[in-house]
Amino acid sequence: MRSTFNSWYEKKMRATPELSEETDTIENWLDNIKTIAIVGISRNRYKDSHFVGRYLQNAGYNIIPVNPGADEILGNKAYPDLKSIPETVDAVDVFISPDYVPEVVNQALEIDPKVIWLQLGTGDHPDEKQKAEEAGTLLVQNRCMKVDHQFLIRDRDKGK
Repeated sequence: MRSTFNSWYEKKMRATPELSEETDTIENWLDNIKTIAIVGISRNRYKDSHFVGRYLQNAGYNIIPVNPGADEILGNKAYPDLKSIPETVDAVDVFISPDYVPEVVNQALEIDPKVIWLQLGTGDHPDEKQKAEEAGTLLVQNRCMKVDHQFLIRDRDKGK
């Protein structure tokens, strides 16, 4: 039996044709990405960014921490910025102040991820969304990668 929250999530994320299409696209990307750079991930395990990173790591994704003030987070080498990462990044998950989002999106587009994900609290950025789309990159905003994974992938896979 599905929980009340699962039912709410399903109704909310598929409330309109546009949201339903976006949710289907997100599910497809979450199925196909392997490496996620998390910009602004905290060393503090009680912060949302750290919790989300740990959840995604436990779900099987390769997490690359991006935090200029850290050497290592979640047992992985941390990098000061996206351009310093020596491997291919499929997705960039962003946990930073809305003021810095344009700079991070520009940096992300230089490394050519499949998805740029602006977490809840990073604001609406229509110019950045358009810039990403023109570059052929999906930009998701105002959604949580952990929550979407939990309800679109994890719960689906439990039934297998």
